[in-house]
Amino acid sequence: MATIALSGVTRRFAGTEALAPVDLTVEDGRFAAIVGPSGCGKSTLLRLVAGLDRPTAGRVSADGRAIGGPGPERGVVFQQPALFPWLDVAANIRFGLDEAGVPRAEADRRVAGWIAAVGLGGFERALPKQLSGGMAQRAALARALAPAPGTLLLDEPFGALDRITRNEMQDLLVRVLSATPATVLLVTHDVEEAVYLADRVIVLSPRPGRIVADLTVDVPGPRVRTAPEFVAMRARVEDALGAAMERA
Repeated sequence: MATIALSGVTRRFAGTEALAPVDLTVEDGRFAAIVGPSGCGKSTLLRLVAGLDRPTAGRVSADGRAIGGPGPERGVVFQQPALFPWLDVAANIRFGLDEAGVPRAEADRRVAGWIAAVGLGGFERALPKQLSGGMAQRAALARALAPAPGTLLLDEPFGALDRITRNEMQDLLVRVLSATPATVLLVTHDVEEAVYLADRVIVLSPRPGRIVADLTVDVPGPRVRTAPEFVAMRARVEDALGAAMERA
């Protein structure tokens, strides 16, 4: 696991300021969700942490070391599964293990374990085009976690799924992370999802994105979406998001 820190981070695109100066620390092993209106810089922030983009100003680091590009210590899952279409499920999951030089026997063990963990037994040889959306995201999650990254970055990973499948995937993520801890940063438009999964919910303002609220989710697990304390926490986040929109 790793502590992720952004210090005075801004990002501009062709004169448009996507992120205002952002200072944020996500401690080792914590789960933080980022919510905000469309276009506020949520995905931009995540891409900076992933090393897929660089800040215009400021510093992004993991355990005090500047992030200068992608790395196996940071697993990423996007809204679209982005599986290699020519590889079957097992080969997709083991791709990062092969790239890291993990010995064959150990890679085989990890792949089998992750296929079981995400409920894809019997689909080891299926190609991505043969999978449903939920199954494809299960494979993408397993691929991201198989190399045992210290940080997991999630960019609207369940946004394209129907509500029932989305809830199932949220429950799967809770189970997986209980057995494989990581520092997690989630970008989502779904306030309920943020409250269900995260320890903290960070609210960004409309563009340029800046942090306007940082709320601790003090709801004991296992969380129940209809429980009074859960509903109250969701309302707090929605109020903070609404206040940010009004100020804008």
